[in-house]
Amino acid sequence: MPGGRLTQQERQQIALGLADGLAYAEIARRLDRPTSTITREVMRNGGPTAYRADLAHRATERRTRRKRTAPSDPEALPRADGRDAEAVREFEETFTTVMMGSGMPKMMSRVLVGLCMTDSGSLTAAELAQRLQVSPASVSKAVAFLDSQGFVRREADQGRRERYIVDDDIWYRSMLASTQALAKIVDTARQGVGILGPGTPAAARLENIARFLDFVAESSARAAEQARDILHTKPELHT
Repeated sequence: MPGGRLTQQERQQIALGLADGLAYAEIARRLDRPTSTITREVMRNGGPTAYRADLAHRATERRTRRKRTAPSDPEALPRADGRDAEAVREFEETFTTVMMGSGMPKMMSRVLVGLCMTDSGSLTAAELAQRLQVSPASVSKAVAFLDSQGFVRREADQGRRERYIVDDDIWYRSMLASTQALAKIVDTARQGVGILGPGTPAAARLENIARFLDFVAESSARAAEQARDILHTKPELHT
């Protein structure tokens, strides 16, 4: 049934489809399911290379049991901000899955989404660890990655603690970090042209890579500068 939970047989079909190299959309079509359902199922259970039907099914059963046996969970109670706790949880999971689909590792995606979904836009490592139910070490590793990509910034908090912050400029900074990474690839590829010998097929291939990425990096940096004002404009919220 398209609207119900995935069955163990369906998960086995997903695993077989992944092994055959099928796209999520094709697997979804064969199972008469939304593509988003298949994407979320795979990404929350190890990704396309590590997905196992039996482990995914057991993990889902454990999550279902936890929801049934933990009525005292604060997240199960009405939220003080008036938001639907279940809808918020579902959206956070979907947003995390989408970030993972873009290539960001799972823990980094969870930390970034967790920060983005707080009204304050900032949390300490301890607060993130409690929110995500993971170890402080996992949070630290994820933040180090996000910091290197321009997605978060750090500020000193009370004592020796740090507070991790997402602000209006995170996407701008991440775009600049991406263009800088592309620039390094361009420089390295052009070094290879000289080493492999101009005029050789391999050197021509590297030069084409360099030219393409150089254009993309320059265009991306220019677009980010032009669009930066959008990040500081209050959107009109429709109710």
